[in-house]
Amino acid sequence: MGAARLGAEVELVAVIGQDLFGDVAIDLYQREGVGVAHLRRTAERNTGVGFITLNAAGENHIVLDMGANHLLSTEDVDLAEPLIARSDAVLSVLEINPATAAHGLRLARKHGAITILNPAPAQPLSDDLLSVVDVLTPNESELRILSGLPPDDPTDTLELARRLLARGVRHLVVTRGGEGALVISAGADPQAVAGVPVTVVDTTGAGDAFTCALGVALAEAGVADEASVLAAVRFAVYAGALACTRLGVVPALPTRAEVEALRGDHPG
Repeated sequence: MGAARLGAEVELVAVIGQDLFGDVAIDLYQREGVGVAHLRRTAERNTGVGFITLNAAGENHIVLDMGANHLLSTEDVDLAEPLIARSDAVLSVLEINPATAAHGLRLARKHGAITILNPAPAQPLSDDLLSVVDVLTPNESELRILSGLPPDDPTDTLELARRLLARGVRHLVVTRGGEGALVISAGADPQAVAGVPVTVVDTTGAGDAFTCALGVALAEAGVADEASVLAAVRFAVYAGALACTRLGVVPALPTRAEVEALRGDHPG
């Protein structure tokens, strides 16, 4: 939905339950212009849901019940290969089986699409998955978990990023909340992109908005080289900032016009 609001043509490959939450999801996707031709429904599991708690500072904690997300298979992805083949970018999260994510990104790489992985919920990942990722977008805690470390491990962020690059990832975009993001590409100096100052109401969905905007910008660029990734991150920090100014996730995902308006007010 975040990508659709930014003007992208979007299709979702997923599994949801035959329950009320699934009905609500399909209605919402259709109203938001998200394609559901590859959205499979099942009676075997419930639709995946998240329970969000928020503190007075607008910081969130999320408890997830993955539900039917666990049933998304490589066979589902194979059925979507014609869609993947004509896509500019393919984005996955880790709310599905990592092997399914790897298969989808491998097909995307085969067909020349840009591959983006938002590694949440974070877990240690195989080289097989990392080697088909053009752009990996962890926050600082997730970066440590991906490396098999505690989320508060003191190891230097740049050192951890370089280890992941050595395992096959082409670009690391480490999100840093209000401080913006750090872009680390193989063979290039790290680049810091400053955050955008806003009044924070709720940080829930900020990472989603950031990743959607990053994907849209890279799809429009048609390439994931150092310059295009950096430009995409500069666009994405505005979307992430806007998401923090509203309560909830879906209501907070910004439109293209809103992102461009904020860029005009805070050029970076």
